[in-house]
Amino acid sequence: MFKITTDSTGDLPKEYLQEHNVGCMPISYILDDVTYGRDRELDWKEFYSLMRNEGKMPTTSQINPAEAKEYFEEFIKTDKEILHLAFSSGLSGTYNNMCIAAEEIMEEHPDCRIVVVDSLSASMGEGLFVHKAVRMRDAGKSLDETAQWLNANVQNFVHVFTVDDLFHLYRGGRVSRTAAVIGTLVSIKPKLHVDSQGRLIVIGKVRGRKKSLDALVDYMGEKMGGHLQENKEDCVFISHGDALEDAEYVRNRIRERFGIENFLISHIGPTIGAHSGPGTVALFFMGESR
Repeated sequence: MFKITTDSTGDLPKEYLQEHNVGCMPISYILDDVTYGRDRELDWKEFYSLMRNEGKMPTTSQINPAEAKEYFEEFIKTDKEILHLAFSSGLSGTYNNMCIAAEEIMEEHPDCRIVVVDSLSASMGEGLFVHKAVRMRDAGKSLDETAQWLNANVQNFVHVFTVDDLFHLYRGGRVSRTAAVIGTLVSIKPKLHVDSQGRLIVIGKVRGRKKSLDALVDYMGEKMGGHLQENKEDCVFISHGDALEDAEYVRNRIRERFGIENFLISHIGPTIGAHSGPGTVALFFMGESR
C-alpha cells in the first residue's frame, strides 16, 4: 500500500492524519519575527486572537526544494511508494519545489517512487482532495489509479468562501485598498472561489454576514449538479477562521436544503489563515465544475 502525504495547507485535523496514515509537511509562517512550523507550533486559537485583538500580521513562506527533500527522506525510510498531494500551484511555488525534490530523491534512491499531484486547491479543498485519495487507497486502488483519477477530476473539487475582514484580502492583493475601506464601512462581504488554475478569485459581494453565509449554500446548489448523491455518501468539508458557530450554521443550512449528513468541520490553519484572516468560512464539495 502506498503512502499519502500532503502539506499543512490542507487544514486536516491531526486526528484525521493519524487515523488515515497521512504524512503532513508543515509550511512555515512568521509572527513577531518568530518562525513557526515543523519545530515550533502556536495554538490556532492564540494565533487568531493575536490577529483579531492585537492586529498582528503574520507572513508565510513556501517549502523550498531542500526542505521538501528532507521531508521525503524521512518518509522513504518506511515507504517506497509515495503519492504527494500538493498545495495549489496557483497560490504557491510549493508544488514545483516538491516535484524537484521528488526527482532528486528518485535519482538517489532508484527503489523509491514519488508521484506529486497538483491539487489546485487550498485549505480543506486540498483536504477533500486528500480524503478522496485515502478512500481510493483503502479500497485497494494503486498509486497510479489514484493519481490518474485525481488529475482527471481535479476540476470537480469546488471551493467557495467568505471573509469577515477585507483588509486581509487587500494585503494579499485580492482587493484594492479602496474596496477594502468602503466594503468594511458598509459591511460588504465578498464571495470567493478557487478557479480552474487554482487561484483565489472574487466572484460576488453580499451585504451582511448572514447573507454571505447563505450565499455559500446557494453556490453549492448551483454547482453541485449530479454530485448530490456522491456528497451524501461521502463528506462535505467546511473550514473556518475561529468562527465555529458560523461554520455550523452553514452545515445546518446544507442539511436542510440537500439532506446531506456527512461533514468534516475544522479550523483554518495559520498558513492559510494568515491571508484569509479571522472569521473566514469556507465550503468544499464535489460539483460539476469549479
